[in-house]
Amino acid sequence: MSDDTRDIVQLEAFRGAIAQRSGRPALAPVAAQARLIFIDTLGCALAGRAAAEVKALEKQSSAIEPGRFRLPGGEPLTISAAAQVFAMAATWHEACEGHALAHGRPGVPVIAALLPLALARDDCLGHFIDALVLGYEVGARAGAWLRIRPGMHVDGNWPSLGAAAAVAHLLGLDSAGIVRAVDIAACQLPTSLYLPVRAGCTARNTYLGHSAALGLNAAFASQAGIDAPADALNFYAQHFAAAADAVPEAAQDLILDAYLKPLAAVRHVHYGAMAAHRVREALDADTQRIERIVLTIYQEAVTYCGNRAPRTPIQAQFSLSFGVAAMLRFGDIEPATYDATSFNDGELRRLEALVELRVDDDLTNRRQRGATLVVCAGGIDTERTVKTIAGDPAQPLTVAQVAAKFMRYAGASVPAARCKCFLDTLSVPDRDMPLRALWALLHDEPTVGA
Repeated sequence: MSDDTRDIVQLEAFRGAIAQRSGRPALAPVAAQARLIFIDTLGCALAGRAAAEVKALEKQSSAIEPGRFRLPGGEPLTISAAAQVFAMAATWHEACEGHALAHGRPGVPVIAALLPLALARDDCLGHFIDALVLGYEVGARAGAWLRIRPGMHVDGNWPSLGAAAAVAHLLGLDSAGIVRAVDIAACQLPTSLYLPVRAGCTARNTYLGHSAALGLNAAFASQAGIDAPADALNFYAQHFAAAADAVPEAAQDLILDAYLKPLAAVRHVHYGAMAAHRVREALDADTQRIERIVLTIYQEAVTYCGNRAPRTPIQAQFSLSFGVAAMLRFGDIEPATYDATSFNDGELRRLEALVELRVDDDLTNRRQRGATLVVCAGGIDTERTVKTIAGDPAQPLTVAQVAAKFMRYAGASVPAARCKCFLDTLSVPDRDMPLRALWALLHDEPTVGA
């Protein structure tokens, strides 16, 4: 199949996915998955907003122009500022959702754009979830089709297409209007660099806020009657994207293949880290005797997460060696792992320096994920191989696991009783429930956040 023919097929599947979802409520299993992604993403945002930089952005955005949206106990923000703060907070500890086929996270910018707007419009929960589902489908397909070029980072690029589609759906645009919003966004996809991660700079954490803002603006423009070339996506795919994966047929619900992370690190890091967890159990958590560590993993993981001796948390979140060492040392990777005391722990740093990275050519050629870890302690090798991890489509996190993660993460800024009430209410699939009433459960006063 030629590139031109392939892109035409991709575009048809892309538009077909929009048409099939813009005119009907999400099916029950799909809606349930979307609610889990919302819970998980919100929990990550409530944890990440405790970071000094996120607090500062929230405060200065409110000081410049107060709005109607508030995170629990937070400053009043406009819709645009809220989307940027929410997206930054959700990505701060690298514990948020993602999709393997998309090679990124379609959900964060969609939720960041939708939540403040849906609250301002007094939308019901069902309408919010339907928009989230459609936006996720568009984002996941865009990630597979419009693969980024080397040196780029996905977060500031194709995720805006999902946000545009989701917001357009929430605004009540028909499928043609939604496609137009996506085309408007496609005309201005930025080149977002991986460089900040390698340099240890948190500029990367602004990328999904930019995607959310671009999606909002594109949807508003479409609603206003602004037009765009109908071949914008094809043009971008042919001239600016790398080799594409095949986008599944329009009827397939890609959101069902989304992954939620048990650990606060890039997904590539999870495979080696979970192998390290099994080794740690075999060693009874005694790391002092460890003298050699070899991690063999697929090439993509080494490409994006080969950062050694990380100096900053964001480098560590993208570091295979740090993830293995942290799991061996502490038995977990969570937001607190990046606090100064844990981050600079001497034994952790000793272990990280021992890790040798090797590429598994077989996994790489088969385009599969997994890892094998060999740890030599006291002259004895302990080897563990991980092929799937919790959160993979074949091993999804349970509702109880997602709820427990939310309680841990959201507890950074919201009392446990309110978190529990929020979860209990959201677990009942009441489509007509006002989103404001649900959101108020996380606040001190029932009317806050309207």
